[in-house]
Amino acid sequence: MVEVRNVSKQYGGKVVLEETSVTIQKGKITSFIGPNGAGKSTLLSIMSRLIKKDSGEIYIDGQEIGACDSKELAKKMSILKQANQINIRLTIKDLVSFGRFPYSQGRLTEEDWVHINQALSYMKLEDIQDKYLDQLSGGQCQRAFIAMVIAQDTDYIFLDEPLNNLDMKHSVEIMKLLKRLVEELGKTIVIVIHDINFASVYSDHIVALKNGRIVKEGPPEEMIETSVLEEIYDMTIPIQTIDNQRIGVYFS
Repeated sequence: MVEVRNVSKQYGGKVVLEETSVTIQKGKITSFIGPNGAGKSTLLSIMSRLIKKDSGEIYIDGQEIGACDSKELAKKMSILKQANQINIRLTIKDLVSFGRFPYSQGRLTEEDWVHINQALSYMKLEDIQDKYLDQLSGGQCQRAFIAMVIAQDTDYIFLDEPLNNLDMKHSVEIMKLLKRLVEELGKTIVIVIHDINFASVYSDHIVALKNGRIVKEGPPEEMIETSVLEEIYDMTIPIQTIDNQRIGVYFS
């Protein structure tokens, strides 16, 4: 379980997060939704210790993350940032192997290769694993970075807009894969996501942020409601139920 307690963050005097508290339950997919500038990515980055908080506390399995050893934390928590840039020429397989660094320190073992190959298989990258990143489409590159996170084999996986650069087919495949990681391997996944319908269909819990505060949270059936979404996005979004899934018709 991850507990965020009264976390605040400012940039240049502008409040980005204000006394934010939320609990992430284990073995679930939790989605952060909300308009641009709501504080979603900042909260995820603070939870993963990429950004320092100004105040508050964050606990992972009962331990404050500031007190965690970096190597041990990297075995417990992995993150895919919104923008990923590497300035050296790597193959997909090389990139995915970086996910094993907290365990191997660069000296890959047979067990490491099991995780690397499993991650390549999960992301359907085996056939192109020897291609260089600069030879890939945006979608293939995004899948390669997700494979690296999977290879890290952490209990907690944080993903900041993982569907970036992905077409509809691959977006659905990624979300189905994340569901499998939860159901089959017991992972705990937190996603920053813009599409409320992906959040509705694949999340166990949805947290809505606006202006640096959590305005509402709950299961999809409570969150994907016209009145709730209007409070979050300042627009009226009719809801339809299709195959027992609540879908927002926000494009009409």
